[in-house]
Amino acid sequence: MTAVSPSPASDSATAVAERVEAPLVLDTAPPRTLDFRAQFALWANLGVSLIGFSSAATVLGTAGSELSFAASVTAIVAGTVIGTAMLGVAALIGARTGAPAMAVLRGLFGTRLSYLPTALNIVQCLGWGVFELITIAGGAQAVAGTQGWRWLFVLLAGALTTVLTIWPLGAIAVLRKYVAVAVGVAMVYLTVQLGRQGFPDPGAGNWTGFLTATDYIIAVSISFVPLAADYTRHSRTASASFWGTFSGYSVAQVWCYVLGLVALLQAEGDPSRIFESFTGVTAGWLFLLVLVVRETDQSFANVYSTAMSVQNLLPRIDRRLLTGGIGVLVTVLALQITEFTDSYYAFLGLIGSVFVPLFAVLAVDYFLGAGRDGWNLDQDAPSRLVMLVPWVLGFAVYQFLAPTQNAGRWTAFWTDLQSAVGFTPQAWTSASLFGFLAAALATWATTLVRRTA
Repeated sequence: MTAVSPSPASDSATAVAERVEAPLVLDTAPPRTLDFRAQFALWANLGVSLIGFSSAATVLGTAGSELSFAASVTAIVAGTVIGTAMLGVAALIGARTGAPAMAVLRGLFGTRLSYLPTALNIVQCLGWGVFELITIAGGAQAVAGTQGWRWLFVLLAGALTTVLTIWPLGAIAVLRKYVAVAVGVAMVYLTVQLGRQGFPDPGAGNWTGFLTATDYIIAVSISFVPLAADYTRHSRTASASFWGTFSGYSVAQVWCYVLGLVALLQAEGDPSRIFESFTGVTAGWLFLLVLVVRETDQSFANVYSTAMSVQNLLPRIDRRLLTGGIGVLVTVLALQITEFTDSYYAFLGLIGSVFVPLFAVLAVDYFLGAGRDGWNLDQDAPSRLVMLVPWVLGFAVYQFLAPTQNAGRWTAFWTDLQSAVGFTPQAWTSASLFGFLAAALATWATTLVRRTA
């Protein structure tokens, strides 16, 4: 696969281009049909999430030591801007190369070594896909006012998700033309209704834990970094991919998390009751239903990007076969798994520790290193073993500062290491910031060595 440069589509070709679908195999050049509005709508829809509402609990903190509302909102804004800036850069690289996200990593690591982050991304996408179906089912139960029929809601959500992945560019067109408007109306209505009721501020004046909350938000935003190019490879221009991604996702995620924070506070800080805040307002069930149905774009993105990642390993397999099988898999897993509260915190921490430093290595090498001369994205791209070093270093720094919780011996290893060197995490020790800097500086050092060699 060679790098593909984007070219603007002519007005006369627009109608035809909109009917073109994504390639079925990896080595086919992608159609360039997505303008700024399409990408803004896609990422704005992905920024609004039922999981985002519930995840406000990660920002608020534990009972008895909650952040103040002002500190929580500031963490949401700061974490979103930082994480989405990274997302926008990843989107831009995808638009410039024309390659899916994991195939882009062939240029960074070489084809065979790119299989390692590919495998990790498959696990991440499958996890998010399962979480999404579980959350959709929970939202549907809240709308229906019943604790039953969960299996039916999971099956329906799984089926719709799988159908959307068959025609991904068509799904994005629907998001732009219809769904984004409906979601905007629902969000405005729920914001006004919940805002009128007021809410308590249990952590008034408390900013302790601000950076930890910010790290959680960065992790949510950056979880889309290894997915972005799967969609922005279809962008008409690189600038449209960056600004559409950055603006759409930033606005939507900040709005989603702040609204979720208000709903959580009205539910006395209990994430399991958060949907009660929405259904408790006049006609709230109807507008929540809009968000529940729309949530399938989240599961669609995760299932589709899982297939794109698998194609980096098996480039000749038809993506429709892959998305069909993956859709069935996440549906079966969602039927079996009902709780994910404790594992969700660990999941977010692990995502951040893997993909924050990976993005740092990707960006620095693309703009300052080998990427300046053009990456080799072909199937036989040679391995660049040295690029694993800054990634592993950034991962280790992140885990040392914020070990993944509830992971048994893994957690114990890092906490024992902290004790051995006499380190105690401080309020200023942001794992995302230091993990990113360690990986970025190490990558920059390798580029300097390469130039002087």
